[in-house]
Amino acid sequence: MRLAIVQMNATDDKAANLAQARTLMDAAVARERPDLLSLPETFAFIGGSREARHRSAESFPAGEAYAMLRDFARAHRLFVHGGSMFERDGDRFYNTTVVFDREGREIARYRKIHLFDVTTPDGRTYSESDFVGRGSEIVLFDLEGVKVGLSICYDLRFPELYRRLAEAGARLILVPAAFTLQTGKDHWEILLRARAIETQCYLAAAAQWGAFPSGRELRHNYGHSMIVGPWGHVLAQVQDGIGVAGAELDMAYLETIRRDLPVHRHRVLR
Repeated sequence: MRLAIVQMNATDDKAANLAQARTLMDAAVARERPDLLSLPETFAFIGGSREARHRSAESFPAGEAYAMLRDFARAHRLFVHGGSMFERDGDRFYNTTVVFDREGREIARYRKIHLFDVTTPDGRTYSESDFVGRGSEIVLFDLEGVKVGLSICYDLRFPELYRRLAEAGARLILVPAAFTLQTGKDHWEILLRARAIETQCYLAAAAQWGAFPSGRELRHNYGHSMIVGPWGHVLAQVQDGIGVAGAELDMAYLETIRRDLPVHRHRVLR
């Protein structure tokens, strides 16, 4: 399986974000020829007021971001993982991932379970639960015989979710993110490599990078999108700036690791 990830610098301008995403998706297809293309968290809109985020939300399958992903998957005959975007369901809002197959059919939808309600070391407060609700279901999809698990950003700090995805058969877990600069520089790579080692899965983490407006201030995302192998090695990475990266995923290698180091069979505490 060939996988490509996209790193963006999205803002609160939805039209500009979709144009940026499309340009980078085209570049990823031309350079990497992927079977699966993955975008970052909140790729269509980030920052702004609570009301602006809600205005940007889409009621699937309506919406321009949804249609762009669907049509791109169909046109290029590949699987597209839409990072995440704001979903409206009646009077409720969610931070939601949608996945499309090679025909442009929606095959998976995951609503973020763990919401980012924290104060970072620089004193900034993030209250994701002020504008979206919490998901409750773990979600996997089948990519031509390979099970792929879904997660979003802050989920990364909760290993029990990744263990459940691995136990459900995941060989690859996607982690679209908008990790803050303050937490990302110290925790991002460590957490991704730890989750890969623990689950013996590939992890693919498409991330937001750079500054974006939030109210009267600028906030910063860390970036460093990466693909990590089941032994914990970083296989590909985008560092500073927008861009794309890709890697070949070797499922036979993954199965060898699981055979020779069978931690799933050795678990005692559950």
